[in-house]
Amino acid sequence: MTLEATLRERILMRLAQVIDPETGVNVLQMRLVEDLDVNEETGEVRYTFRPSSYLCPLAHSLAVDIKHAVAEMPGVTAQHITVTGYVKAEELTAIINQDNV
Repeated sequence: MTLEATLRERILMRLAQVIDPETGVNVLQMRLVEDLDVNEETGEVRYTFRPSSYLCPLAHSLAVDIKHAVAEMPGVTAQHITVTGYVKAEELTAIINQDNV
């Protein structure tokens, strides 16, 4: 019998490879991704992205990198992302949840 990693575990492993270019530290260690909720049956993923500062100049690019990393995981069917702690949180939330981003 082999033990296979859950979708949540695979997402966490992938997110550990997303590096903040300003600090050289991965987004999990920096606690930029919070409240990760993965529905293993439907493949829907929900999480909060909290940039490292209220005026983070890399917030948009980091949000895109995180979204793409999660989307690469086989089994992920949808993402629902909430941005918080950022000057343009509502605007970035709307942008990052578009399908073409």
